[in-house]
Amino acid sequence: MWELRSPSFWRAVFAEFFGTVFYVFFGLGASLRWAAGPLNVLHVALAFGLALATLVQALGHVSGAHVNPAVTFAFLLGSQLSLLRALFYMTAQVLGAVAGAGPPPNPSVCLSVRPPHQQMHPSLSLGQATTVEIFLTLQFVLCIFATYDERRNGRMGSVALAVGLSLTLGHLFGMYYTGAGMNPARSFAPAILTRTFTNHWVYWVGPVIGGAVGGLLYDFILFPRPRGMAERLAILKGEKPAEADSPPEPPGEPLELKTQAL
Repeated sequence: MWELRSPSFWRAVFAEFFGTVFYVFFGLGASLRWAAGPLNVLHVALAFGLALATLVQALGHVSGAHVNPAVTFAFLLGSQLSLLRALFYMTAQVLGAVAGAGPPPNPSVCLSVRPPHQQMHPSLSLGQATTVEIFLTLQFVLCIFATYDERRNGRMGSVALAVGLSLTLGHLFGMYYTGAGMNPARSFAPAILTRTFTNHWVYWVGPVIGGAVGGLLYDFILFPRPRGMAERLAILKGEKPAEADSPPEPPGEPLELKTQAL
């Protein structure tokens, strides 16, 4: 339980709450239709993608900028963070999403009170909708694992931009089918505020399965991590690393901050 006494742990938890607040605030705000006519899908997709890219750049070195329970669950399955940290992250993300969604707008002013990303196309069955959410989140988490991987030497391009574009891609495709949930916390926030939970489980089951498959595919097949069972269990239990007990090193050359999952 040493993490609970660590200031960096609480900074990371707060970063997940703070990041999810702004992610949902800007994303759902862009999803509301204030004028007559069809919703601009590109406008909404770019809003979500740019919001996440900004948060990865600003908070990636603090918490990993998951802002998504499906992403956190994928990192937990890959033994890249402790169970305690994962539980606190997910709680902070759900609370942050509800805070970011805020009260629904006045129906007399806004033409679309219910954000369109929650609506499934009427021609889709629940199984098909879940499958769409699985594939959308799979490609998204796969991109996160690949770009966050500290083992990649000489990474090309921007991590934040890559993650943001991956989310944008998911929205450009998925909004026509399921509204592109890809994030249980983001889907939960408007659902609880509008008291609309019809088929809501699709937006939890699909992203969680997709995130888990994407993370396991990368960590165990595409680019396996050479970790033994004992090391993985130590990470999951949150055992204090040996370097945490060593005395601080004298100041030297400044270290470059890297965006990575904790």
